[in-house]
Amino acid sequence: MNSKISSDYAPIILVPGFWLGEWAWDDVATALRSDGHNVKALTLPGLESADADRSVVNLSDHIDAICDAVRDAGKPVVLAVHSGAAVPGYAVSDRMPEQIAAMVYVDTFPSKGPVFSNFEGIEMPLPLWEELDEADIRGMSDEHRNLLKQRAIPEPGGAVREESVLENDKRLDVPSIVICTSHSSDEMKAFVKEGHSWLKELAELNDVTYIDLPTHHWPMWSRPGELASVIGDIAQRAKSK
Repeated sequence: MNSKISSDYAPIILVPGFWLGEWAWDDVATALRSDGHNVKALTLPGLESADADRSVVNLSDHIDAICDAVRDAGKPVVLAVHSGAAVPGYAVSDRMPEQIAAMVYVDTFPSKGPVFSNFEGIEMPLPLWEELDEADIRGMSDEHRNLLKQRAIPEPGGAVREESVLENDKRLDVPSIVICTSHSSDEMKAFVKEGHSWLKELAELNDVTYIDLPTHHWPMWSRPGELASVIGDIAQRAKSK
């Protein structure tokens, strides 16, 4: 492995899903950096700690935080978003598509939200285990269950009940890779073909690739090496953009 950062590769920005901070990507980020990639993992506003003030945090704050990271990279990036981070991530591809070499959706899909339109609280804690989607937690080890339970931070209410405004059709041409973990690529393609409304934005994209990485909803813990390899290959191929 090579610890020297290569300027040939597109920079990588990793955005964790609900209830998580940049720490969730530690194993993936370490593997990518060892292979010479320039990597930035984000903790979105309100997710810094259990004591953070989430009362004034909204979806725009999350979008702005990702936009700032993209600008700081200095050239087009590979933007990898996990789970609920797909909503602000997709909005960033609408705001600055020319700065996104590729979008990577890790067990998620492009969406403008809202994720939970009827949620009225200041913050949304991690749901009870039995309330989580069975497909998400199937095969999840006790270690990973405990990690999620122990380190989960409540999600700002404003970030889950708001909808982003999409205005730039150039986002539809951004190369997009869907990494399928809790559902297979065949299942995802079938869902799109069946016209499910929750996949409306995915169906509109012009350049989509599906990659299977079977595991639970948090592949950065269960298959970090393989996930890093997939994201790293995407960044290497995007270097000419």
